[in-house]
Amino acid sequence: MVSPVPDVEETPPARPPRRPGARTTVVSVLAVAAVWLALVLPVRTRDLTPASFVQVPLEGLLLVAVALLLRRAERRRLLATVLGGVLGVLLVVKALDLAFDTVFDRPFDLLNDWYYVGPGVGVLGDSIGRPAALVVVVAVALLAVAVVVGVAAAGVRVAGVAAAHRRASARALVVLATVWAVGAVAGLHVGSTGTLAGHGTADLAVDEVRQLRADLVDRKVFDREIARDPYASTPADRLLAGLRGKDVLVAVVESYGRVAVQGTSYSRGVDAVLARGDQQLRASGYSVRSAFLTSPTFGAGSWLAHASLQSGLWVDSQQRYNQLFTRHRLTLSRAFAQAGWRTIFDDPAITKDWPEGKRFYGFDQSYDSRNVGYRGPRFDYATMPDQYTLAALTRNEFTADPGRPRVMGEVDLVSSHHPWTPLPHLVPWSSVGDGSVFDGMPAQGESATAAFRDPNKVRALYGQSIEYTLGTLVSWLQVQPDPNLVLVVYGDHQPHGYVSGEHPGHDVPISVIARDPAVMDRIAGWGWQDGLRPQPDAPVWRMDTFRDRFFAAFTPAG
Repeated sequence: MVSPVPDVEETPPARPPRRPGARTTVVSVLAVAAVWLALVLPVRTRDLTPASFVQVPLEGLLLVAVALLLRRAERRRLLATVLGGVLGVLLVVKALDLAFDTVFDRPFDLLNDWYYVGPGVGVLGDSIGRPAALVVVVAVALLAVAVVVGVAAAGVRVAGVAAAHRRASARALVVLATVWAVGAVAGLHVGSTGTLAGHGTADLAVDEVRQLRADLVDRKVFDREIARDPYASTPADRLLAGLRGKDVLVAVVESYGRVAVQGTSYSRGVDAVLARGDQQLRASGYSVRSAFLTSPTFGAGSWLAHASLQSGLWVDSQQRYNQLFTRHRLTLSRAFAQAGWRTIFDDPAITKDWPEGKRFYGFDQSYDSRNVGYRGPRFDYATMPDQYTLAALTRNEFTADPGRPRVMGEVDLVSSHHPWTPLPHLVPWSSVGDGSVFDGMPAQGESATAAFRDPNKVRALYGQSIEYTLGTLVSWLQVQPDPNLVLVVYGDHQPHGYVSGEHPGHDVPISVIARDPAVMDRIAGWGWQDGLRPQPDAPVWRMDTFRDRFFAAFTPAG
């Protein structure tokens, strides 16, 4: 019997193990790079240096260790997907932190800062058009989703590569873990900002959890602060009695920060306008005292500053703002209303009804872009020039009629709002009319898109916008027929970081202007300085302290 001969076609020869192709290698390298970037990317713009990327991230070592310990591919992929997804989310948070650090000089608040999407779309829409702005927002949202998915996939890839090359990966893990331990113990740094033993992503995750907990706790804390008000029960006949017979106007100058009057490339021009303004005001019989307030916000969020100064509370988050608006609080305007003044609010940036604001602040009358008779052109964000806003305010409220009620109001001057171009120029007050005199002016200025290609030009335009607003305000006071006007002028916040520079602080100028010496005598104890420009050593108050000091100065003790 002949033993069967195996068919060579049925028993193919063993193939040598397949080596990874170039495409596979490139994908693996990109995956490692994506995970590396997610782990080492800083959260502050000042740390964005080459040295900050030269580190051994502890979280990356843990990812490789998990891949080596989990033998079953399904479990390894599942855990790597979860860890990679979390890392992708944290990478998006890091990008938001960098953006907020650049613009607002603070990190992103995961619970509260989504509110800025709406106003951000509005400001962007003013610059490039609302349809284009919505396209940008959708694109950014899709990019964020793609980042999370991409980093999750990269984490799976890195774990798979580590598991496929266990011996080499284990050796590399031991070496890098040793380097990390030595760097941590010795406190080794690369350059001035790079830390060799990195763990920034883990720190970020812990910080986010702490911030969420702090936000939740702060609701109870702020509730107690709202309820405590030393002036809530002050009799109306005593409240603000030192200002009887006066019209009082609180003028908010957008983005008017300390950098506008001190130590920048554009402060010389602003200082010259203020010096000239001092001379003009003195010639018109006015006295001026100035200092600084520390704003609760930076770069944007004007409404937080308005609420802080009016309520006497530190409103430094959207959560506090929303919480405050559900409660009753004796704001400056509400106090004047209780004491017998007619109260008004004038914000030309408002384009739709705002009943919650009117209800909280207690204004009798609100003016906005729709009801002041403006027929002129729009200046990007500003629906009308500040000169028209003030002219309409005089026409509507500050007339020479001796029988009219005394007025307390807040007016927001928005020509100095981002993007600071195009700008109007001052015309004779008798020519303001319905605003059509400003036709053609926007075309004479540079578009925001073109201006923002040059950082130096943007800074110069910011300075020019402050010069325009303050110069217009001084000119208005010179022609103002009301001899009993008391004016409080302050900035809401510093300009964006790309104008103000790195970490300039939150201080903003504030001035009190009046013709009556008795008004200035009541604030003599404040120690404020003469003139519109506070010097570097001028007093600095936190913005929320102004209300109580103002009440104390003008409310007789009883």
